[in-house]
Amino acid sequence: MKLAFLLPLLALAACSGQGSGGNSTNAAPVAAQAAPNGSDWTQTVAKTEEGVVVGNPDAPIKLVEYGSRLCPACKGLADEAYTPLIGTYVKSGKVSFEFREFLIHGAADLPPALLGACGDTATFFPVLEQMYANQDAFVAKWQGMPADAQQRIQAAPPAQAILLFAEQMGIIDFMKQRGLPEAKARACLTDMGRIDALTKQTQTKGQDGTVSGTPTLLINGNKVDGITWESLEKALKAAGA
Repeated sequence: MKLAFLLPLLALAACSGQGSGGNSTNAAPVAAQAAPNGSDWTQTVAKTEEGVVVGNPDAPIKLVEYGSRLCPACKGLADEAYTPLIGTYVKSGKVSFEFREFLIHGAADLPPALLGACGDTATFFPVLEQMYANQDAFVAKWQGMPADAQQRIQAAPPAQAILLFAEQMGIIDFMKQRGLPEAKARACLTDMGRIDALTKQTQTKGQDGTVSGTPTLLINGNKVDGITWESLEKALKAAGA
């Protein structure tokens, strides 16, 4: 396979989009649920079939975000929402929050997506926020890539192409500074099983209409109208949070 299979997969998808439906009826308020043994739900983090979730695994309100680490609208939501979302709603035990990768930019999204999940599960959300903080630098290096580097990437097998992409973006050094050994980073970047899984996830969720842009937000399976913290908090409260 050539890198073509990693090019942007959805002609209609865009970085920033509006959800639809699911917010019109207010549910009965749900009670806060204490974490066991005096622990904190914000420290309860686990991998799922499609992403990583933080919070009470039995939370009655389940929030899912399909996002891209290179998407400005996703960064905008994270900057505004993650502190109150996790510090208030997830901490209460009422809400769990799952982040799922969606390769809205195709191949460019793979290095941050692969490395974002390469370390300990407990560091997933802090690294996600740090990647958003560094997003402009990643994008500048990606979009300013020299022609010869682009040619090498296009000619390489998929796993090698993604590794070259990561080197050009400076993301391996970024993760080394956060304690991820370079050898482990390179192994994650060339893991074809994970590459195929992320590509399939993007194709499936785009084709079945779940995701038409990033971020896409779902509460208990229903799309949220809007992509701001104001709209998301309104939807969470309507769901009983």
